[in-house]
Amino acid sequence: MQFPQPLERGVLAQRYKRFFADVVMDDGREITAHCPNPGAMLGLNTPGLPAWLSRSDDPKRKLAHTLELVEADGGLVGINTMHPNRLVAEALAAEAVPELAGYASVRREVKYGTASRVDFLLEDPARPPCWLEVKNVHLRREGTLAEFPDCVAARSLKHLHELTAEVERGARAVMLFVVQRTDCDAFEACADLDPAYARGLIEAARRGVEVLCYACDISSEEIRLTRRIPWRSSNAVALQEKP
Repeated sequence: MQFPQPLERGVLAQRYKRFFADVVMDDGREITAHCPNPGAMLGLNTPGLPAWLSRSDDPKRKLAHTLELVEADGGLVGINTMHPNRLVAEALAAEAVPELAGYASVRREVKYGTASRVDFLLEDPARPPCWLEVKNVHLRREGTLAEFPDCVAARSLKHLHELTAEVERGARAVMLFVVQRTDCDAFEACADLDPAYARGLIEAARRGVEVLCYACDISSEEIRLTRRIPWRSSNAVALQEKP
């Protein structure tokens, strides 16, 4: 996924009210940008972090700029939660995710479950349908381990239940975590920040939902889904076993 225009660099002044970020640009301008991330953004909302903004020429937008990347721990991190679905769409079209290749058609935002829409539905006459949910991952706290979620994620837990229900109906269901970081080589559910989700993920996997984790290459010009990384379920298993 290439950015349509070169990103502009600055320094994060503050992120507030979830969807706003003040950035002091390298040329001295002070800009309020849209922050397309409803999560806590732990470690990524610290004033002083280098930040990269995109700019839209759409006159209908209230804020022309969007916060796309921050630099943390020496690497670029994508914070735009809209991008993982775009990245996955590109990867599916190019059959760049071997585990999800070979389907005749791909549909997006298909209704399923209870008032939900699945991110992708992969279909082929010769095989069961594949219901695919995608989650953005940007949290890293220790070593090279990516974690999700970074706050309580009740809606994401609901999606796990709905994927499980599709498996029980004879379909295939996949939970795909897209790690928008370049410094992680493994993934784990964040058991201390949302123990219910960590338990839910291991239970969904036990009942047949497939868990895939893919990391990205990131620059100020583009973001690409590039490589699979392992899912470590040790903390979730420990939670599951607690009385």
